[in-house]
Amino acid sequence: MTLILSRSYLAEQAKIFEYAILVLLSTTGMMVLISAGDLIMLYLGLELMSLALYVVAASNRDNAKSTEAGLKYFVLGALSSGMLLYGASMVYGFTGTVNFAGIAAEAKTGNIGLVFGLVFLLAGLCFKVSAVPFHMWTPDVYEGAPTPVTAFFASAPKVAALAVFTRVALTAFPGIMMQWQQIVVFVSLASMVLGSFAAIGQTNIKRLMAYSSIGHMGFALVGLAAGTQEGAQGVLVYIAIYVAMTLGSFAIILTMKRNGQPLESISDFAGLSRTNPAVAFFFAMFLFSLAGVPPLAGFFGKFYVFMAAIKSGLFVLAVVGVLASVVGAFYYLRIVKLMYFDEPTGALDPMRVELRTVLAVTGVFNILFFVYPAPLVSAASLAAKSLF
Repeated sequence: MTLILSRSYLAEQAKIFEYAILVLLSTTGMMVLISAGDLIMLYLGLELMSLALYVVAASNRDNAKSTEAGLKYFVLGALSSGMLLYGASMVYGFTGTVNFAGIAAEAKTGNIGLVFGLVFLLAGLCFKVSAVPFHMWTPDVYEGAPTPVTAFFASAPKVAALAVFTRVALTAFPGIMMQWQQIVVFVSLASMVLGSFAAIGQTNIKRLMAYSSIGHMGFALVGLAAGTQEGAQGVLVYIAIYVAMTLGSFAIILTMKRNGQPLESISDFAGLSRTNPAVAFFFAMFLFSLAGVPPLAGFFGKFYVFMAAIKSGLFVLAVVGVLASVVGAFYYLRIVKLMYFDEPTGALDPMRVELRTVLAVTGVFNILFFVYPAPLVSAASLAAKSLF
Protein backbone atom coordinates (compact mmCIF):
# COMPACT_ATOMS: atom_id res chain seq x y z
CA MET A 1 0.00 0.00 0.00
CA THR A 2 2.87 2.38 0.83
CA LEU A 3 4.44 1.78 -2.58
CA ILE A 4 1.10 2.56 -4.25
CA LEU A 5 0.84 5.77 -2.20
CA SER A 6 4.42 6.70 -3.15
CA ARG A 7 3.96 6.60 -6.92
CA SER A 8 3.53 10.31 -7.56
CA TYR A 9 6.22 11.24 -4.98
CA LEU A 10 8.74 9.02 -6.76
CA ALA A 11 7.78 10.31 -10.20
CA GLU A 12 7.89 14.01 -9.30
CA GLN A 13 10.42 14.60 -6.54
CA ALA A 14 12.63 11.70 -5.57
CA LYS A 15 13.79 9.89 -8.66
CA ILE A 16 15.51 7.22 -6.61
CA PHE A 17 15.14 3.66 -7.79
CA GLU A 18 16.28 2.14 -4.47
CA TYR A 19 13.23 3.48 -2.60
CA ALA A 20 11.09 0.40 -3.36
CA ILE A 21 14.01 -1.94 -2.59
CA LEU A 22 14.52 -0.27 0.80
CA VAL A 23 10.82 -0.50 1.68
CA LEU A 24 10.83 -4.21 0.77
CA LEU A 25 14.09 -4.81 2.69
CA SER A 26 12.56 -3.16 5.72
CA THR A 27 9.46 -5.35 5.33
CA THR A 28 11.71 -8.42 5.16
CA GLY A 29 13.27 -7.28 8.43
CA MET A 30 9.79 -7.06 9.94
CA MET A 31 8.99 -10.62 8.82
CA VAL A 32 12.23 -11.86 10.44
CA LEU A 33 11.44 -9.86 13.57
CA ILE A 34 7.93 -11.25 13.98
CA SER A 35 8.99 -14.87 13.43
CA ALA A 36 12.09 -14.67 15.68
CA GLY A 37 12.29 -17.38 18.33
CA ASP A 38 15.47 -16.12 20.00
CA LEU A 39 17.15 -12.82 20.90
CA ILE A 40 19.78 -12.95 18.13
CA MET A 41 17.23 -13.29 15.31
CA LEU A 42 15.11 -10.64 17.01
CA TYR A 43 18.03 -8.21 16.90
CA LEU A 44 18.94 -9.03 13.29
CA GLY A 45 15.33 -8.53 12.19
CA LEU A 46 15.13 -5.25 14.10
CA GLU A 47 18.32 -3.89 12.51
CA LEU A 48 17.34 -4.98 8.99
CA MET A 49 14.02 -3.18 9.48
CA SER A 50 15.52 -0.05 11.05
CA LEU A 51 18.53 0.57 8.79
CA ALA A 52 16.31 0.68 5.71
CA LEU A 53 13.93 3.04 7.53
CA TYR A 54 16.72 5.50 8.41
CA VAL A 55 17.68 5.79 4.74
CA VAL A 56 14.07 6.14 3.55
CA ALA A 57 13.42 8.91 6.10
CA ALA A 58 16.21 10.98 4.52
CA SER A 59 15.34 10.00 0.94
CA ASN A 60 14.37 13.54 -0.12
CA ARG A 61 18.00 14.68 -0.21
CA ASP A 62 17.33 18.27 -1.31
CA ASN A 63 15.05 18.91 1.67
CA ALA A 64 16.74 19.98 4.92
CA LYS A 65 13.80 18.71 7.01
CA SER A 66 13.96 15.25 5.45
CA THR A 67 17.71 14.99 6.06
CA GLU A 68 17.23 16.16 9.64
CA ALA A 69 14.45 13.58 10.15
CA GLY A 70 16.72 10.78 8.90
CA LEU A 71 19.58 11.89 11.16
CA LYS A 72 17.40 12.23 14.27
CA TYR A 73 15.85 8.85 13.62
CA PHE A 74 19.27 7.26 13.08
CA VAL A 75 20.91 8.68 16.23
CA LEU A 76 17.98 7.85 18.53
CA GLY A 77 17.43 4.49 16.79
CA ALA A 78 21.07 3.54 17.36
CA LEU A 79 20.68 4.45 21.03
CA SER A 80 17.59 2.26 21.36
CA SER A 81 19.28 -0.64 19.57
CA GLY A 82 22.14 -0.37 22.04
CA MET A 83 19.74 -0.49 24.98
CA LEU A 84 17.95 -3.50 23.51
CA LEU A 85 21.25 -5.30 22.90
CA TYR A 86 22.45 -4.51 26.41
CA GLY A 87 19.20 -5.92 27.82
CA ALA A 88 19.50 -9.02 25.62
CA SER A 89 23.08 -9.62 26.79
CA MET A 90 22.00 -9.35 30.44
CA VAL A 91 19.12 -11.78 29.85
CA TYR A 92 21.58 -14.19 28.22
CA GLY A 93 24.05 -13.72 31.08
CA PHE A 94 21.50 -14.60 33.76
CA THR A 95 19.71 -17.43 31.93
CA GLY A 96 22.52 -18.94 29.82
CA THR A 97 20.35 -19.08 26.69
CA VAL A 98 19.04 -16.76 23.96
CA ASN A 99 16.11 -18.97 23.00
CA PHE A 100 12.69 -17.69 24.14
CA ALA A 101 11.58 -21.14 25.36
CA GLY A 102 14.87 -21.57 27.27
CA ILE A 103 14.57 -18.12 28.83
CA ALA A 104 10.98 -18.90 29.91
CA ALA A 105 12.17 -22.10 31.62
CA GLU A 106 15.00 -20.25 33.45
CA ALA A 107 13.07 -17.07 34.23
CA LYS A 108 10.68 -18.47 36.80
CA THR A 109 12.81 -17.23 39.71
CA GLY A 110 12.57 -13.49 39.04
CA ASN A 111 16.31 -12.92 39.49
CA ILE A 112 17.00 -9.17 39.96
CA GLY A 113 19.64 -9.14 37.19
CA LEU A 114 17.18 -10.72 34.79
CA VAL A 115 14.62 -8.03 35.63
CA PHE A 116 17.20 -5.34 34.77
CA GLY A 117 17.85 -7.07 31.45
CA LEU A 118 14.09 -7.20 30.83
CA VAL A 119 13.77 -3.44 31.51
CA PHE A 120 16.45 -2.59 28.92
CA LEU A 121 14.97 -5.05 26.42
CA LEU A 122 11.51 -3.52 26.77
CA ALA A 123 12.94 0.02 26.59
CA GLY A 124 14.40 -0.81 23.17
CA LEU A 125 11.05 -2.20 22.00
CA CYS A 126 9.14 0.80 23.44
CA PHE A 127 11.30 3.05 21.26
CA LYS A 128 10.29 1.11 18.17
CA VAL A 129 6.57 1.45 18.92
CA SER A 130 7.19 5.13 19.92
CA ALA A 131 5.67 4.68 23.36
CA VAL A 132 6.23 7.35 26.05
CA PRO A 133 8.92 8.07 27.38
CA PHE A 134 10.74 6.92 24.20
CA HIS A 135 8.52 8.90 21.83
CA MET A 136 10.57 12.07 21.38
CA TRP A 137 11.71 11.26 17.81
CA THR A 138 8.21 10.62 16.46
CA PRO A 139 6.74 14.10 15.76
CA ASP A 140 9.95 15.44 14.20
CA VAL A 141 10.55 12.39 12.02
CA TYR A 142 6.91 12.22 10.90
CA GLU A 143 6.91 15.90 9.98
CA GLY A 144 10.31 15.91 8.26
CA ALA A 145 10.11 12.67 6.28
CA PRO A 146 8.32 12.70 2.90
CA THR A 147 4.59 12.04 3.43
CA PRO A 148 4.44 8.55 1.77
CA VAL A 149 7.38 7.54 3.97
CA THR A 150 5.56 8.85 7.04
CA ALA A 151 2.59 6.67 6.04
CA PHE A 152 4.94 3.67 6.05
CA PHE A 153 6.47 4.66 9.43
CA ALA A 154 3.04 5.08 10.99
CA SER A 155 1.81 1.65 9.91
CA ALA A 156 4.18 -1.24 9.14
CA PRO A 157 7.00 -0.91 11.73
CA LYS A 158 4.38 -0.36 14.44
CA VAL A 159 2.74 -3.70 13.61
CA ALA A 160 6.07 -5.54 13.65
CA ALA A 161 7.28 -3.92 16.87
CA LEU A 162 3.98 -4.49 18.71
CA ALA A 163 3.82 -8.09 17.54
CA VAL A 164 7.36 -8.81 18.75
CA PHE A 165 6.68 -6.89 22.00
CA THR A 166 3.72 -9.20 22.63
CA ARG A 167 5.68 -12.26 21.62
CA VAL A 168 8.72 -11.52 23.82
CA ALA A 169 6.62 -10.63 26.88
CA LEU A 170 4.30 -13.64 26.64
CA THR A 171 6.64 -16.40 25.40
CA ALA A 172 10.03 -15.49 26.93
CA PHE A 173 8.95 -13.98 30.27
CA PRO A 174 5.65 -15.57 31.35
CA GLY A 175 7.25 -16.51 34.70
CA ILE A 176 7.94 -12.89 35.68
CA MET A 177 4.72 -11.40 34.38
CA MET A 178 4.26 -9.17 37.43
CA GLN A 179 7.50 -7.33 36.65
CA TRP A 180 6.90 -6.62 32.96
CA GLN A 181 3.21 -5.95 33.53
CA GLN A 182 4.13 -2.95 35.70
CA ILE A 183 6.33 -1.54 32.93
CA VAL A 184 3.68 -2.06 30.24
CA VAL A 185 0.93 -0.50 32.40
CA PHE A 186 3.07 2.61 33.04
CA VAL A 187 4.11 2.97 29.39
CA SER A 188 0.52 2.45 28.23
CA LEU A 189 -0.89 5.05 30.64
CA ALA A 190 1.78 7.62 29.76
CA SER A 191 1.34 7.07 26.00
CA MET A 192 -2.45 7.41 26.10
CA VAL A 193 -2.33 10.59 28.18
CA LEU A 194 0.50 12.31 26.29
CA GLY A 195 -0.87 11.26 22.90
CA SER A 196 -4.24 12.80 23.78
CA PHE A 197 -3.09 16.07 25.33
CA ALA A 198 0.00 16.90 23.23
CA ALA A 199 -1.92 16.66 19.96
CA ILE A 200 -4.35 19.44 20.95
CA GLY A 201 -1.94 22.29 20.18
CA GLN A 202 -0.64 20.95 16.85
CA THR A 203 -1.10 22.90 13.61
CA ASN A 204 0.68 20.46 11.25
CA ILE A 205 -1.41 17.43 10.24
CA LYS A 206 1.61 15.07 10.18
CA ARG A 207 2.65 16.08 13.69
CA LEU A 208 -0.92 15.54 14.81
CA MET A 209 -0.84 12.03 13.28
CA ALA A 210 2.44 11.42 15.15
CA TYR A 211 0.90 12.22 18.53
CA SER A 212 -2.18 10.28 17.50
CA SER A 213 0.00 7.22 16.78
CA ILE A 214 1.70 7.55 20.20
CA GLY A 215 -1.75 7.51 21.81
CA HIS A 216 -2.85 4.52 19.75
CA MET A 217 0.23 2.53 20.74
CA GLY A 218 -0.77 3.23 24.34
CA PHE A 219 -4.26 1.83 23.65
CA ALA A 220 -2.82 -1.28 21.96
CA LEU A 221 -0.49 -1.91 24.93
CA VAL A 222 -3.54 -1.99 27.24
CA GLY A 223 -4.25 -5.42 25.72
CA LEU A 224 -0.70 -6.61 26.36
CA ALA A 225 -0.83 -5.34 29.95
CA ALA A 226 -3.70 -7.76 30.56
CA GLY A 227 -1.23 -10.59 29.90
CA THR A 228 -3.98 -12.97 28.78
CA GLN A 229 -4.91 -14.68 25.53
CA GLU A 230 -7.83 -12.24 25.15
CA GLY A 231 -5.42 -9.36 25.64
CA ALA A 232 -3.06 -10.63 22.94
CA GLN A 233 -6.04 -11.07 20.61
CA GLY A 234 -7.10 -7.49 21.39
CA VAL A 235 -3.63 -6.16 20.49
CA LEU A 236 -3.72 -7.93 17.10
CA VAL A 237 -7.24 -6.78 16.24
CA TYR A 238 -6.35 -3.24 17.31
CA ILE A 239 -3.17 -3.02 15.24
CA ALA A 240 -4.84 -4.41 12.09
CA ILE A 241 -7.62 -1.82 12.33
CA TYR A 242 -5.10 0.92 13.18
CA VAL A 243 -3.14 0.21 9.97
CA ALA A 244 -6.28 0.54 7.83
CA MET A 245 -7.23 3.83 9.52
CA THR A 246 -3.71 5.23 9.21
CA LEU A 247 -3.17 4.34 5.55
CA GLY A 248 -6.58 5.78 4.65
CA SER A 249 -5.81 9.01 6.51
CA PHE A 250 -2.44 9.35 4.78
CA ALA A 251 -4.04 8.75 1.37
CA ILE A 252 -6.11 11.86 2.13
CA ILE A 253 -3.14 13.86 3.45
CA LEU A 254 -1.31 13.03 0.18
CA THR A 255 -4.35 14.27 -1.77
CA MET A 256 -4.06 17.70 -0.14
CA LYS A 257 -2.23 19.51 -2.92
CA ARG A 258 -2.85 22.89 -4.49
CA ASN A 259 -1.02 23.75 -7.74
CA GLY A 260 1.27 20.77 -7.12
CA GLN A 261 2.30 22.03 -3.67
CA PRO A 262 1.53 19.71 -0.71
CA LEU A 263 -0.57 21.25 2.07
CA GLU A 264 0.31 20.10 5.59
CA SER A 265 -1.37 22.69 7.80
CA ILE A 266 -4.59 21.65 9.56
CA SER A 267 -6.18 24.97 8.52
CA ASP A 268 -5.90 23.85 4.86
CA PHE A 269 -8.74 21.35 5.49
CA ALA A 270 -11.21 24.23 5.91
CA GLY A 271 -14.32 23.84 3.75
CA LEU A 272 -13.16 20.55 2.21
CA SER A 273 -16.76 19.24 2.25
CA ARG A 274 -17.71 21.84 -0.38
CA THR A 275 -14.75 21.42 -2.72
CA ASN A 276 -14.27 17.61 -2.33
CA PRO A 277 -17.34 16.12 -0.57
CA ALA A 278 -16.26 12.46 -1.01
CA VAL A 279 -12.77 13.06 0.40
CA ALA A 280 -14.22 15.04 3.32
CA PHE A 281 -16.72 12.25 4.07
CA PHE A 282 -14.04 9.53 4.12
CA PHE A 283 -11.67 11.65 6.21
CA ALA A 284 -14.46 12.37 8.69
CA MET A 285 -15.12 8.62 8.93
CA PHE A 286 -11.40 7.90 9.54
CA LEU A 287 -11.24 10.61 12.22
CA PHE A 288 -14.38 9.29 13.95
CA SER A 289 -12.86 5.81 13.77
CA LEU A 290 -9.54 6.99 15.24
CA ALA A 291 -11.54 8.62 18.03
CA GLY A 292 -13.31 5.27 18.63
CA VAL A 293 -16.87 6.22 17.67
CA PRO A 294 -19.16 3.18 17.10
CA PRO A 295 -20.03 1.45 14.76
CA LEU A 296 -16.73 2.21 12.93
CA ALA A 297 -13.76 -0.16 13.03
CA GLY A 298 -11.77 1.92 15.54
CA PHE A 299 -14.42 1.38 18.21
CA PHE A 300 -14.02 -2.41 18.02
CA GLY A 301 -10.24 -2.18 18.43
CA LYS A 302 -10.66 -0.23 21.66
CA PHE A 303 -13.53 -2.45 22.80
CA TYR A 304 -11.38 -5.62 22.62
CA VAL A 305 -8.38 -4.19 24.49
CA PHE A 306 -10.46 -2.50 27.21
CA MET A 307 -12.53 -5.66 27.77
CA ALA A 308 -9.33 -7.69 28.18
CA ALA A 309 -8.00 -5.14 30.70
CA ILE A 310 -11.25 -5.19 32.71
CA LYS A 311 -11.30 -9.00 32.81
CA SER A 312 -7.73 -8.93 34.17
CA GLY A 313 -8.73 -6.46 36.88
CA LEU A 314 -6.84 -3.47 35.39
CA PHE A 315 -9.73 -1.07 36.00
CA VAL A 316 -7.62 2.10 36.37
CA LEU A 317 -5.96 1.43 33.03
CA ALA A 318 -9.32 0.93 31.28
CA VAL A 319 -10.86 4.06 32.85
CA VAL A 320 -7.86 6.26 31.97
CA GLY A 321 -7.98 4.80 28.45
CA VAL A 322 -11.63 5.74 28.00
CA LEU A 323 -11.01 9.26 29.36
CA ALA A 324 -7.96 9.67 27.07
CA SER A 325 -10.19 8.62 24.14
CA VAL A 326 -12.60 11.42 25.03
CA VAL A 327 -9.79 14.01 25.12
CA GLY A 328 -8.40 12.63 21.85
CA ALA A 329 -11.82 12.93 20.22
CA PHE A 330 -11.54 16.71 20.65
CA TYR A 331 -8.71 17.20 18.17
CA TYR A 332 -10.18 14.75 15.66
CA LEU A 333 -13.56 16.48 15.78
CA ARG A 334 -11.89 19.87 15.37
CA ILE A 335 -10.76 18.81 11.88
CA VAL A 336 -14.27 17.55 11.05
CA LYS A 337 -15.63 20.94 12.17
CA LEU A 338 -13.10 22.72 9.91
CA MET A 339 -14.08 20.58 6.91
CA TYR A 340 -17.83 20.97 7.30
CA PHE A 341 -18.42 24.40 8.87
CA ASP A 342 -15.59 26.69 7.73
CA GLU A 343 -15.20 28.57 4.45
CA PRO A 344 -13.07 26.82 1.78
CA THR A 345 -9.67 28.38 1.04
CA GLY A 346 -9.54 27.14 -2.57
CA ALA A 347 -9.92 24.06 -4.76
CA LEU A 348 -7.46 21.16 -4.53
CA ASP A 349 -5.72 19.37 -7.39
CA PRO A 350 -7.68 16.34 -8.68
CA MET A 351 -7.14 13.10 -6.76
CA ARG A 352 -4.86 10.51 -8.31
CA VAL A 353 -6.12 7.03 -9.20
CA GLU A 354 -3.74 5.17 -6.85
CA LEU A 355 -4.78 7.34 -3.89
CA ARG A 356 -8.44 6.70 -4.72
CA THR A 357 -7.79 2.95 -4.74
CA VAL A 358 -6.15 2.94 -1.29
CA LEU A 359 -8.83 5.29 0.05
CA ALA A 360 -11.66 3.09 -1.27
CA VAL A 361 -10.21 -0.15 0.17
CA THR A 362 -9.37 1.27 3.62
CA GLY A 363 -12.56 3.38 3.76
CA VAL A 364 -14.88 0.45 3.03
CA PHE A 365 -13.02 -1.73 5.57
CA ASN A 366 -13.30 1.02 8.18
CA ILE A 367 -17.02 1.76 7.68
CA LEU A 368 -18.28 -1.81 7.08
CA PHE A 369 -16.05 -3.71 9.52
CA PHE A 370 -18.95 -4.22 11.95
CA VAL A 371 -20.94 -6.12 9.28
CA TYR A 372 -18.51 -9.05 9.19
CA PRO A 373 -15.68 -8.83 11.77
CA ALA A 374 -15.33 -12.62 12.14
CA PRO A 375 -12.34 -13.30 9.80
CA LEU A 376 -10.06 -10.77 11.52
CA VAL A 377 -11.20 -11.61 15.05
CA SER A 378 -10.84 -15.39 14.58
CA ALA A 379 -7.42 -15.00 12.91
CA ALA A 380 -6.28 -12.82 15.85
CA SER A 381 -7.67 -15.39 18.29
CA LEU A 382 -5.72 -18.23 16.64
CA ALA A 383 -2.53 -16.18 16.60
CA ALA A 384 -2.98 -15.25 20.26
CA LYS A 385 -3.57 -18.91 21.18
CA SER A 386 -0.20 -19.87 19.66
CA LEU A 387 1.58 -17.69 22.26
CA PHE A 388 0.18 -19.67 25.22
